[in-house]
Amino acid sequence: MQKMEILPSLLAADLGRLGDEIRRAESSGADALHIDVMDAHFVPNLSFGPDVVALCRRVAPSFRRNVHLMMSRPDLYIKRFAEAGADELQIHVEADCDVHAELARIRALGLGNAIVLNPETPVERLLGYLDEVDCVLVMTVHPGYGGQKFIGECLPKIEVLRAARPSLDIMVDGGLNAETIPLAAAAGANQFVAGSYLFAQADMGAAIGALREKLDR
Repeated sequence: MQKMEILPSLLAADLGRLGDEIRRAESSGADALHIDVMDAHFVPNLSFGPDVVALCRRVAPSFRRNVHLMMSRPDLYIKRFAEAGADELQIHVEADCDVHAELARIRALGLGNAIVLNPETPVERLLGYLDEVDCVLVMTVHPGYGGQKFIGECLPKIEVLRAARPSLDIMVDGGLNAETIPLAAAAGANQFVAGSYLFAQADMGAAIGALREKLDR
């Protein structure tokens, strides 16, 4: 059985206190930090670059850095994010590059890799990649902005992936909170990205502890 993991999303942090927010997420008992990189082309927003990943490494060197490249051309930036300190790089099946080749390049750089699926993309698009990845990320919102409502119609995609690869890590990102994380877990996910919900908590550690109790049940 895969380990259940909870990853706070840095996109929802107080950007004026970024170092403190990174340390808060680490001390909460979370499993890793999820860092959303947006290029204002693949998604209608612009967010972090390699320097923020490097900051995360300086502030919390032992806190795993899970970097989601919401980019049309992730192939142009994979090396830079690897050098900045990413531990895992996730790229979209919808990206404008040779996705098979880039997944192999991420592994060759010594990092974990993942393939990402947008809500409107059929799950069948992923099936030819499952032997090449460490993880699949199913988006349960349209990527680009935090705080969106969970799209429950994406849950059957998780079920298909779990049936196809019982041992694969399946991550879910988008609209996750105390009510929707159990739904994603029941469908077969084992890694959960939560941004707005976790960073809004006065005690992130207590919130993560409560989520783990729900997942254990």
